[in-house]
Amino acid sequence: MERFNTQADNQSAARENICEYVAELQLHMALQARNLVPSLAQMTDSRGRLLQETQATIEKLVSRQGF
Repeated sequence: MERFNTQADNQSAARENICEYVAELQLHMALQARNLVPSLAQMTDSRGRLLQETQATIEKLVSRQGF
């Protein structure tokens, strides 16, 4: 029975490590994506504003997803 608990604990720890890695990767990708899109100060046309609003909406949705 002890071996079963240890195996379950190892699987739980591995799952937690993967979740942490994915969260860090998502954060890194979001920060990189921000560097690819011009800042709000540079957005003067309607297409630029729409792009900025869309990016902000997607970031909000992704950050609120549950795992």
